[in-house]
Amino acid sequence: MAIIITDECINCGACEPECPNNAIYDAGAAWRFSEGTALRGVIDFGDGTTINAEEAQPAISDEFYYIVSDKCTECKGFHDEPQCAAVCPVDCCIDDVDVRETEEELLAKKAWLHAEG
Repeated sequence: MAIIITDECINCGACEPECPNNAIYDAGAAWRFSEGTALRGVIDFGDGTTINAEEAQPAISDEFYYIVSDKCTECKGFHDEPQCAAVCPVDCCIDDVDVRETEEELLAKKAWLHAEG
């Protein structure tokens, strides 16, 4: 699973600095795969999709903080629990039921994001 931020978010920003993958962005902010990761240049998703890691991607939400699921690893390999959820004062960082990943998949994503092994 990835984590999502619900519309109950009060835009306090407590979660953003806690993310080890820089997967959390302020409302309306563009995001990049290269931010907070080792990804640079053209990256290949293995399904025929490629993208430039430094290219700005459109904001997912313009109303409240959001999490890029392609960068979220639920903090696996870094912490025992998702740090965004741990620090959220209104408990709006929850499991994304639409994005289900095993622990193995999350650890593989972490390795890909940070060019490990």
